[in-house]
Amino acid sequence: MGIADKATWKKNYFDRLKTLFEEYPKCFLVGVDNVGSKQMQEIRIAMRGHGAILMGKNTMIRRAIRNFISEKPELERLLPYIVGNIGFVFTNEDLSEIRRKLIENKRGAPAKAGAIAPCDVKLPPQNTGMSPEKTSFFQALQIPTKISRGTIEILNEVHIIKIGEKVGASEAALLNMLNIMPFSYGLAVQQVYDNGTIYSPEILDITSDELVQRFQQGVSNIASVSLAVGYPTKASVPHSVANAFKSLLAVAAVTDVAFKEAETLKEYLADPSKFAAAAPAASSAAPAAAAAPAAKKEEVKEESEDEDMGFGLFD
Repeated sequence: MGIADKATWKKNYFDRLKTLFEEYPKCFLVGVDNVGSKQMQEIRIAMRGHGAILMGKNTMIRRAIRNFISEKPELERLLPYIVGNIGFVFTNEDLSEIRRKLIENKRGAPAKAGAIAPCDVKLPPQNTGMSPEKTSFFQALQIPTKISRGTIEILNEVHIIKIGEKVGASEAALLNMLNIMPFSYGLAVQQVYDNGTIYSPEILDITSDELVQRFQQGVSNIASVSLAVGYPTKASVPHSVANAFKSLLAVAAVTDVAFKEAETLKEYLADPSKFAAAAPAASSAAPAAAAAPAAKKEEVKEESEDEDMGFGLFD
């Protein structure tokens, strides 16, 4: 590729990135470590009609963003996150749904020596089917085993690799011999860009019910603080009005002061028997319902006694 061709290619790349940011208000900043070309092709096919994927060198991405940052100043917030092997997934659709599609396109991968483990790996108790001469692998990793019917059997569950640790050569060799593919790789969402705002992908896991619950908890906290310091707010005013009304009822109960809302309270205090009349009808209906079967039982008993009355055993 000549110098002119390279310059043209860079210009086309810059124009492509600018067009995508203008066309799509939302995108994922994704990591592409351990993603092969075939898997990337499958991901691109899955994303057809739902968005666009663009990869590139970090230096080119930063330079392209700085070139049109005057037109879209909010893109400057992306610059600190353009680190490592990253790319963009642009979309106009629901971000949670697009992330689900990316997760569906993860592929299993074997453990490679020197790789950083993305998850914990544990070996459950099992018969490995391996011959006794392979015992040295298990001994090197301090895995308790025994020989059962001519094969190696793992006695207890073993935490062989911890998340964030480098995979050792012995661990990788053992997992490969056991035909275990403990890791899965794909486009890993690192940050979410949404109309100039950048946030963590964990925010997408929050449901509407959780949002409502957190909002209600926040309103409750504001109301509590406002009531404690005596500073009225929209959240605390209903509580202040309710407390004031309770105070008015208390004054009306012990004085001759009367108002419409306190009439019922004064009637109950003047004639306590009205409390019983105001009790729910269900409370009186329940004993009546219980008495009905008892009365019926007594009636049946009296009828049976009448039938036996006046008759002998041999009549």
